[in-house]
Amino acid sequence: MTHVPKSSSEPDAAVFQSGPSSSSPSSSPSSSRSNRATLEPWVPQSAAEKSAVLAQLDLLLVHPLFSQSKRYPTLLRYVVEQTLDGQADQIKERSIAIEVFNRPPTYDSNADPIVRVTAGEIRKRLAQYYYDPSHADELRIELPTGSYVPVFQRLTELAVERIPTPIDAQIPVSIPVSIDLSAALPLEPAAPVEYSQPAPLAPPTAHPAAFHLPAQRQHHPSHPFALTALLVVLALVGGLIAGYTYRHSKTPIAIPVDHTVDDFWQPLTAGPATVTFCLGEPARDSSGDDDPSKPIRRTQPTEPLYFKLRQSGLFALADVVSLTRMSAPLQKQHKAFRVSAASEASYAQLREGPAVLIGAYDNLWTMRLTRDLRFGFDSIDGKARIIDRKSPSKTTWSTAWDIPSVNLTRDYAIVARYRDTMIGQPVVLASGISEEGTEAAGELVSNPTDLAALLKHAPANWRNMNMEAVIETQVIDGHSGPPQVLAVEFW
Repeated sequence: MTHVPKSSSEPDAAVFQSGPSSSSPSSSPSSSRSNRATLEPWVPQSAAEKSAVLAQLDLLLVHPLFSQSKRYPTLLRYVVEQTLDGQADQIKERSIAIEVFNRPPTYDSNADPIVRVTAGEIRKRLAQYYYDPSHADELRIELPTGSYVPVFQRLTELAVERIPTPIDAQIPVSIPVSIDLSAALPLEPAAPVEYSQPAPLAPPTAHPAAFHLPAQRQHHPSHPFALTALLVVLALVGGLIAGYTYRHSKTPIAIPVDHTVDDFWQPLTAGPATVTFCLGEPARDSSGDDDPSKPIRRTQPTEPLYFKLRQSGLFALADVVSLTRMSAPLQKQHKAFRVSAASEASYAQLREGPAVLIGAYDNLWTMRLTRDLRFGFDSIDGKARIIDRKSPSKTTWSTAWDIPSVNLTRDYAIVARYRDTMIGQPVVLASGISEEGTEAAGELVSNPTDLAALLKHAPANWRNMNMEAVIETQVIDGHSGPPQVLAVEFW
C-alpha cells in the first residue's frame, strides 16, 4: 500500500491515562489503612503553590520536546503566567497572536492559523512528556482541547479502609460426621466421610470436646439432608448434559453484513490505479484560481528552512479526521492510496487514478471540479454558500464569512461520488463550507447508517450511477453533529 507523506497538521490532544501510584501500607501490625495517590484538578492559590507551577513549567521547557522550538515554550509560558496572574479570561486566540507572535491587530486566524497549530503541537508534546513513567509524580500542566487556558493537576493521597479479619474465624474445629445414604439410595452403604466445620465467630469458652455432636446424632443424619445432596448431584449432571447437547446441536445464526459503504466506494477500489487523497490547505489563498485550464500556481518558498518546516502545507484537523475515516474502506480492500496537498496535486497526477477531495474553499481542486455539478460552492455578498444551479435563487445554504467561529451553530457540505469529465476518473467529494461541514461529510460516506439515509430514495441501480447531495450538520462547541441530508440527485 502506498501511503504518502506526513503533514504538519495540527493533531488533536493525545489520549493519555495514568494509573494512580501507590505507597506501601505501614509495616506496623496495628495499622488498618493503606494509602494510594491519584491526580486531582487543582487551582494554585498561595505564592508557594504558584511557584511550584512555575518550577514545573521550567522543567517542561528545558525538556527536548520543548527546548528545540521557539514557539512552543513562548506560548506555553504566556498562557501559564497569565492564568497564575488571574488573567485566564483574557487568553484568546487573537490576544495570543498579538502578544506572543507579534501579529498585527488585524490578525485573521483563518489566513494565519499559527496559534491553533502551535497549541495543537503543545498538547501533543505535553501528552508525550507525561507518558514517560519518570514524570508520573510531577505536577501536571495540561492544555485542554478547544481552549488556550491551561489546567493544573497534582497527586493527592487517598486513605482506603481495610476490613480487619477476625482472629476467631481462623480456628477450624473438626467434627466427625458420618452420612448414611442407604435409606435414600438402593446402593451400597457409603463409607463415613469427615469434614471440617468452621467454629463460630465468638471465642470458645469451653473445652473443645464440648463442640462434638452427641453420639446419637453422629450415625443418624436426617433424611432431608441426604435427599438435598442427591438433588444437587442430579442437577449438576443434568446441567452438564444439557449444555453439551445445546452446544453441539445449536444451528448458527447468520448475521447479515452491511456492504453499503463498500458498494459506495467500489468505483474507487475496483481498479488497480492508486487513489489520490487531495486535502485543502487553510494557510494558502485560492481566491485567484479562476481558470481550471491553467496549472495551479506554486510560489517558491523564500523563508528560512525552519519556518518552512513548521508553517507550510498545513492541514485542518477536520480534514485529517475525514482522511482517517475515508481511508478505512480502501484499507479494508487493500487498496493503495497516497495523500497530497491540493497545491501539490498536478493535473497529470489526478489523471492517473481515482481522487478523493477533502475540503472546499481551501482546496483548489474541489473548486475546479465542482463547477459543472448541480451543487457547487460560491462566495457572494460576504457569504460562503452552496448553490443549486437548477435553482439559482436558493441561498439558504450559506454562512457569513465574518461570523466568529465560536458562534457557528450549523454548517453545510457537499457529498458526491461521480466520474469527472475533466480528469476522466472516479471522484469522491467530502467538502464543507467550514471544517465542521467537511468532518460531517467524511462521517457520512464512511458510516453505514448515515449513508443509508442518503440512499433511502436512491434508484435500485444506484451503484452504477453518479450521485451528489447537500448535507447539514449542527455545530456544538466546535464539533459537528450527525449529518442530515437536505437534497440529493442521481444521474
